[in-house]
Amino acid sequence: MAKVIFKFNKEKDLWNIWDTCNSKSELSEEFKKQIPEAVLNLCKGKKFEEVNDKLGRYQQRIHSNILIPSIVRSFNESWKEINDLFFERLEKLMKKSFQGEKVTGYLTIISRCPYNYNVRDPSFYVPLFGGIPIAMRTTGHEIMHIHFHNTYWKEIKEKIGEKKTSDLKEALTVLLNLEFKDLWIIPDNGYPQHQELRKFIEKTWKEVNDFDLLLKRCIEYLK
Repeated sequence: MAKVIFKFNKEKDLWNIWDTCNSKSELSEEFKKQIPEAVLNLCKGKKFEEVNDKLGRYQQRIHSNILIPSIVRSFNESWKEINDLFFERLEKLMKKSFQGEKVTGYLTIISRCPYNYNVRDPSFYVPLFGGIPIAMRTTGHEIMHIHFHNTYWKEIKEKIGEKKTSDLKEALTVLLNLEFKDLWIIPDNGYPQHQELRKFIEKTWKEVNDFDLLLKRCIEYLK
């Protein structure tokens, strides 16, 4: 059974801030609006090594806060209560064993939470300021992405292309509301551009209750 370990790493957080400022992804635009203009101006168009020290000084007040270790501890203790239930449900739902024994959740002071699906060292980001329910929901959301990427991504990408596969990956998280919501209480709302696909997935899931059949219907829908 895989385990999730939460950590706070200043360097990882600085990288996420810098990467968000420079991301060209459509999904990153809303996150950029939440970043102070001074930080955007500092990071945009520059290499991480160029801005690392100055960005670190800018964020020092938050990064040195004495409450951070307690927040990390609370996330670890809370996830420990639901870890086994979550992975059991995820593997049953997606019909695949999770690849990897440990997943690292890095706390970040911004709301963008990218993930790394490398099976040897999978990781993701989770909001520092969101509180326990948001951190638990984000964890479920990002791990579902990681699992999808390592099981179905390649096969589906060959059928409908990268953009639609990415949209499907995001929209599939509506299943968290149907099968996992009791673990963290609050809903996974998804992005505005995926709402129609999320409605289709929810309706289809209630009809078939089978992940392979759901994917088949989704591929047909997206074609």
